[in-house]
Amino acid sequence: METEGASFRNSRPNQQEGLQHADWKRKENRIMKKNIATLCSLIAAAVLSPTPVHARDEGKGKAKDVEVKCPAGIDHSTWDGLLKKYVDDKGLVNYAAWKSSKSDMEALDSYLKQFAAKTEKPAEGNEKAASLVNAYNAIAVRAILAAYPVESIHETKKPFETKAWKIGGATVSLNDIENGTLRPMLKYRAHAVLVCAARSCPPLQRSAYATDSFESQDDKAFTVWLGREDLNKFMPQEKKAEVSEIFKWFKGDFERSLPVAKVFAQYGPESAQDLTKGGQTLDISYISYNWGLNDQGEHGRNYSKINLIFDKLGGK
Repeated sequence: METEGASFRNSRPNQQEGLQHADWKRKENRIMKKNIATLCSLIAAAVLSPTPVHARDEGKGKAKDVEVKCPAGIDHSTWDGLLKKYVDDKGLVNYAAWKSSKSDMEALDSYLKQFAAKTEKPAEGNEKAASLVNAYNAIAVRAILAAYPVESIHETKKPFETKAWKIGGATVSLNDIENGTLRPMLKYRAHAVLVCAARSCPPLQRSAYATDSFESQDDKAFTVWLGREDLNKFMPQEKKAEVSEIFKWFKGDFERSLPVAKVFAQYGPESAQDLTKGGQTLDISYISYNWGLNDQGEHGRNYSKINLIFDKLGGK
């Protein structure tokens, strides 16, 4: 027969285990709440942040974007032929077919190797602009092909920050080409021609940029981009526009050279010109940027902000 004291002693381990379990659950709940709060902060930052995901970050420990010097005399005919073969009239890329062609993969690599050599007399002016725009777009495509199939360029590791590409004897990043070189050089005009493999990017054109025609090609890229109602929408009857977040992220580039309203009037469709007549104040809102892959196939069609956040959380 169990005495009262023995019964009390036998109950103590169970009580202790219960207290330990309750303490463990409280700790688990605190950790879960902290993780949820972190995730909510990231979601809010992704939704509300005025800067692009690939914006320059020159904080402590971050590599600064540098100016890229490009060799003169690069032959862009190979890149031109590949664009015509694999890019459709919507600017979408047939990555699957491209990756399956060993000869065309080698052709792209051979084209990019032309940029690698250090040169005493680098390209200047429109030659530099055309070459580096082509290099940026070709590098973005090559990064996707290396990882394909993927749903977004953000499924590759730090695609804009990583210094992995040889140009002019230096190892550079996409941010070096864009932020360190082409934005200071071309100002607002850089934003219609740089394509980072996303569905909300300006459409990838089916011709390589060339020295002699760079300015007219840039004009055309703006016209095509602003004319796409899924990317930019102008509603003169309502006196408002819904446009790409690029116009928000890089507002300063436009304000320092050509204000956004004048860009709409100069390059936009008839609806944009009607909207901007007389210099009236515009009600401008921004279309959420779709980082899904600019693939002709199924990849990237369902990529969401949540996918983007988890890719960033994963260190990509």
